[in-house]
Amino acid sequence: MPVITCIEDLKQLYKRRVPKMFYDYVETGSWSESTFKNNSRDLDLIKFNQKVGVDISQTSTEISMLGNKMSMPLALAPVGLTGMQSADGEIKAARAAKKNGVPFILSTMSVCSIEDVAREAGEGFWFQLYYMNDQEFSRNLIKRAKEANCSALVLTMDLQVLGQRHMDIKNGLSIPPRPNLKTLLDLATKVRWGLGILRTPRKSFGNVDGHVDGVKDLSSLMSWVADQFYSKLDWETVRQVKDLWDGPLVLKGIMDVEDAKKAASIGVDAIVVSNHGGRQLDGALSSIRMLPAIVEAVGDKLEVYFDSGIRSGQDVLRAIGLGAKATLIGRAYIYGLGAMGEAGVEKAIEIMHKELATSMALCGIRDISEFGEKNLLIPSDFQTNWKW
Repeated sequence: MPVITCIEDLKQLYKRRVPKMFYDYVETGSWSESTFKNNSRDLDLIKFNQKVGVDISQTSTEISMLGNKMSMPLALAPVGLTGMQSADGEIKAARAAKKNGVPFILSTMSVCSIEDVAREAGEGFWFQLYYMNDQEFSRNLIKRAKEANCSALVLTMDLQVLGQRHMDIKNGLSIPPRPNLKTLLDLATKVRWGLGILRTPRKSFGNVDGHVDGVKDLSSLMSWVADQFYSKLDWETVRQVKDLWDGPLVLKGIMDVEDAKKAASIGVDAIVVSNHGGRQLDGALSSIRMLPAIVEAVGDKLEVYFDSGIRSGQDVLRAIGLGAKATLIGRAYIYGLGAMGEAGVEKAIEIMHKELATSMALCGIRDISEFGEKNLLIPSDFQTNWKW
């Protein structure tokens, strides 16, 4: 086993152990991938202001998210098909998150069902909702999330239509895999992954399978899913979801100041500044460039979270410095999951926490709540070279 010291180490191990179609599903963006690449590149432009002469013998990264104490400003983001990165992947990730005191957010398009995860995660995990054309199914999902004691609902706003992801199309990505000869040969080399998938009964969309009338097999299930993204999702729908859920509601996919203000006016509890990891609208600005303006507009009215591009604890700290209350990571923990299963997710969280705490201390900050823009060195044109 190689020595793992950073997220990149997990990524390299992940690449060797997981079939290419699932690696590509995570590690690519839409169209030209310019937004996907800029998410991380723009984070790298932000530097830290080192400070000395401060007693840093006692430091704290603890924060509150939606009124609950967390060990650090981080949650595991919803990622579709997590259970195909490693057998029972959502369950493994939920257990790792629980052990480390951070939220796990289960995707609607998960392989393990809400009920599967609830049995392992206990109370407190969050559920991400894609509002579907089948509104009865969507309402039932909300009901199931309540019954599973999910402590927050995360409504994704930026998937009314699926962005074109070239590698997924070329790889023939589906559940279960229906690959061409090239990908079949690749699958044959991933013995560890294959044995795990063979042993688990969970090989479908667990939140959908058995809960939709007229869907009798995997072929009809895939056809149903392909037709379900709700193009009419609007602010009135958000109000309806808020009323149905009647609990902490988070909107994910906010990249516009006016959209953020609208979310605040409706009374949602938090928003996630996110461009879906560069997997939807290619050519959009990176999430980190949009974060400060959105925080300035609504940061005193609701909690503002950040995702897209985070690959280190330092990236988490950069987002906190620009005003985010907390961050969500997707790819970073998926690397760990595919590389080493549950232990790999734990390792990813551990790496993030160590990098965050060490960098915070070297900036002369004892408590994460004290970290701000004063601790960063930001390019002068970071926000001013775009005409709105």
